[in-house]
Amino acid sequence: MSNRRAATAKDEGVNEGAARELEGGLQGQLLRPSDDAYDAARKLWNGIIDRRPALIARCAGTADVIRALNFARDKGLQAAVRGGGHSFPGHSVCDGGLLIDLSPMKGIRVDPAARTARAQPGVKWIEFDHETQAFGLATTGGTVSDTGIAGLTLGGGLGWLSSKYGLTVDNLISADVVLADGRLLTANAMENQDLFWALRGGSGNFGAVTSFEYQLHPIGPTVLGGMVVYPLGMARKVLRSYRDFNKAAPDELTTYAAVMSPPDSDTVLALICCYCGPLDKGEAIIRPLRSFDRPIQDMLGPIAYVGQQRIFDPAFPGGSYYYTKAGFLADLTDEAIEVFAEYAATKPSPLSGVLIQTVRGAASRVASDATAFVHRALPYAPTIVSQWLDGADSEVNVGWARNFWKALQPFTSGGAYVNDLDHDDEDRVRIAYGASYKRLATLKKKYDPDNFFRLNPNIKPAA
Repeated sequence: MSNRRAATAKDEGVNEGAARELEGGLQGQLLRPSDDAYDAARKLWNGIIDRRPALIARCAGTADVIRALNFARDKGLQAAVRGGGHSFPGHSVCDGGLLIDLSPMKGIRVDPAARTARAQPGVKWIEFDHETQAFGLATTGGTVSDTGIAGLTLGGGLGWLSSKYGLTVDNLISADVVLADGRLLTANAMENQDLFWALRGGSGNFGAVTSFEYQLHPIGPTVLGGMVVYPLGMARKVLRSYRDFNKAAPDELTTYAAVMSPPDSDTVLALICCYCGPLDKGEAIIRPLRSFDRPIQDMLGPIAYVGQQRIFDPAFPGGSYYYTKAGFLADLTDEAIEVFAEYAATKPSPLSGVLIQTVRGAASRVASDATAFVHRALPYAPTIVSQWLDGADSEVNVGWARNFWKALQPFTSGGAYVNDLDHDDEDRVRIAYGASYKRLATLKKKYDPDNFFRLNPNIKPAA
């Protein structure tokens, strides 16, 4: 399966003189296709993405970002902005044009007294957690620690702390943004409030963020977490019990369900949780998760918070081929459960699976128009993930995910999580932004009227 865009003559037309002009103004490194480091720098987490930018500007700081962005705009080049590079559709690399690579920008500063942290866009959650946990602090940060903070934050940010402390966007205090015209703005509750609203769920449409400031919370170093594993044949009964359990669960508990195939094992249903309240109270709260039927394995218990953050890392290695379909459910109905059980039993690759994330508690109580992320009233966010290793198997694995999604459609809400859209979901972009789309399009016209930042779940500037 190919996921390439044909490069235009303009994209490819970067002469060496122009390249040297850009290189001379960078503190970081400029890579050309002939350089030894080029192939590694253009690769993304999703191995299905194989694109070749004309140049890669590995930015050392904000000045490099401004320089690279101005160069791409003035030369008429398509620009891709890369943070962690951990996306399904591969928006953070382009064919031809300029890749503005922010991954070398790794600065993190924690203020333990104020319980805040400021981090640059190349930081991944594994690095962010390492720094904040030194002070017993954390913020909501996804489910795979190799994910970059930038992409997750700009799209919303579900994670293990979201029921207690809201989504990642709900914990964003401020951001520094380089706009398409090269200006650097700070967006927060006091400055450029409309841009601040748009950044919290509007994905990468409004600029290249060079600094994120987050609110932190006292977490860890130990939480109650891990997983309990049931045979797939019990999936229907267990998921019904899981649904009922979630309705009464306290904010301190975030629980997801997953269909997965452990190494050298049959496909199973796992319930994964993170309880971030007092440990002496948590055991009684998570106990029912063990008793929905007869589990194969019980790995619930005290776990380091950084271990909980990495619990899915082995299941999503870099370099595999990935394809996804995802959305929201207003309820985990019996009919939807039947679809999950049916397709879980027929997945063509043992590496494929389903993760049913939840939007509950504090995340669900934020007003739908308070940020650009609107899907606050939809408690279940299932993501169907096809994963395989051989390009010859692409058709059957992509087909399984598409058929699974088609079967689930009658029970979905119509919403979509922007971070889980794939390359062929252009027709779902509007529903991903939902009621925010019109306002986002107006702000796109204000901050990026020429749609310079278009390699993303794209919002067209208002007419």
